Amino acid sequence: MTSVEVWWGRIGQVRNALVDDLDDVERARLAAYVRGEDKARFLLGCTMVRQLLAERFSLPAAKVRLDRTCPDCGKPHGKVRADGVELSVTHSGELVGVAIGDRPVGLDVEQVDPALDIDGVAQLALTAEETRALSRYDGIEKARAFTTYWTRKEAVSKATGAGLRGDLKAAAPAGIHVRELEAGADYKAALAVVTDKPPVVQVFRFGSDPRR
Repeated sequence: MTSVEVWWGRIGQVRNALVDDLDDVERARLAAYVRGEDKARFLLGCTMVRQLLAERFSLPAAKVRLDRTCPDCGKPHGKVRADGVELSVTHSGELVGVAIGDRPVGLDVEQVDPALDIDGVAQLALTAEETRALSRYDGIEKARAFTTYWTRKEAVSKATGAGLRGDLKAAAPAGIHVRELEAGADYKAALAVVTDKPPVVQVFRFGSDPRR
């Protein structure tokens, strides 16, 4: 049985002391961000991964070894990896999410943006059938519908490792289960798992679950 944990945090949980657990690569990336909200999202994502894996492996958070090496250029901005688990990190607006499993996973969350050029992006990302279905909506409902499509596609691309280089118009490959997740009124989220059978998914709020 494939099981996946999904943890949600909010950037209001960020504290300066969290920087103490980062490694040199993470500190350099944190310092490179200009906007405060980008710094907060990155720091919280690092913290969530480190603390969740520290609990799982009975290690101090600062001792958890993470690898972000990009397979294309070798620079440390790729998908975060750790021995013994599969990980996916996502963030948008106030939310940061982490998925942890024993099979490749992809987690995506997006804040619904009514100002987005939905029709323009849809031409690049949606199939003809999806575009026709989208045309039935207007206003904020159209933005919500598009964001649902987008998060599902992003989750699949993260699970397969294709990233945005993949064909977003293509159907999810066989052997991948995609599930929409509740993330709040202004957000859409999806989880993709590479597995032959439907996964068992547990959702937690970071920092407030009784297990922590």
